[in-house]
Amino acid sequence: MAQAATLASADRGEARVLSLRGQLDVAAAGVLWTGALREAAAQPERPLVIDLTALELCDTAGAALLLAIEQERPGATIEGAQPHVAAVLERARAALVAPPTPPPSPPVPWHVVIVQGLVSAGDGFAYLGEAVLAVLHVPSRLRQFRRADLMRSADQAGVRAVPLVLLLGLLMGLILAFQSLVPMRRFGADLYVANLVAISLLRELGPLLASVVLAGRSGSAFAAEIGTMKVNQEVDALATMGIDPMTMLVLPRMAAALLVMPVLTVLLEVAGLLGMSVVLVGSGIPMTAIANQVMEWVQPADFYGGLAKAVVFGTVVAAIGCRAGLNAGNGPRAVGEAATAAVVGGIVATIVLDGVFAVLFFRLGL
Repeated sequence: MAQAATLASADRGEARVLSLRGQLDVAAAGVLWTGALREAAAQPERPLVIDLTALELCDTAGAALLLAIEQERPGATIEGAQPHVAAVLERARAALVAPPTPPPSPPVPWHVVIVQGLVSAGDGFAYLGEAVLAVLHVPSRLRQFRRADLMRSADQAGVRAVPLVLLLGLLMGLILAFQSLVPMRRFGADLYVANLVAISLLRELGPLLASVVLAGRSGSAFAAEIGTMKVNQEVDALATMGIDPMTMLVLPRMAAALLVMPVLTVLLEVAGLLGMSVVLVGSGIPMTAIANQVMEWVQPADFYGGLAKAVVFGTVVAAIGCRAGLNAGNGPRAVGEAATAAVVGGIVATIVLDGVFAVLFFRLGL
């Protein structure tokens, strides 16, 4: 039967010797660990020698104990180790060596950044062209345009988003009205809070917040679905069978987003106006006065302009989400990266387009 390792200490001239005998495996190392470190720390003024002449076997746990003794007593020497024991110790020492720190990445030259930006913009225009061609070829590829996917995407992007949109609109109306009421009351202009909140919701915040919700919920879902198909090579299989992925996968989702975004925007605006009314009524302004202010100051162009922006925002968010899924790479992180790119790209594109619409409406006098 194998003998578990034992530890003994002795004096050899001015040196203190720790002798290990037997088989230093994981069980023996666990038993000897505390005592060995205590013996190694004793008499620090004397040099320490670790005698392994009688050590028959040493595994990685035993090697870890020996290296821990070396760390406890810097300068300690190991002698008498048999070749196989010395080989285990060397491998353990090599494993403890920290890998070299990689050099910092060199800065990317500005011309490379410009070229990459132009390439990305070119890919975006190419994708837009593919989407336009797919729309034009829908009559000849009607069987590839699956209405079931359209209805499922509309349910996912629209119906299931209604509670979140209503809650967000209600809270936004409450917050805007409350924050506006405090400074406006100083000038006796409490009633004009209704004008401020209503125009803000219908012209800007309604379509903008609805598109953010769409990007966070549906844009990421579109990217994850198509990205999973891309990783599993299902998109390549569709192309091999002569089925256009743009017609089958992208167009139903874009059409669903285009259809549900005006509805989500109207629901958010109605909920926001309701939240505003709660605050104003609670501050003593009658509901009739609030309704008169809203109907007098809000023009049809404000409402229809917001709906036009909502349609554009929804289409762009869905297109970016589908493009992120189609551009997904390989590997376990590809789907997550595609979903992240869809959300970030959708929100950024929405804000940029909102600025473009602001300039356009200003030039048109709307």
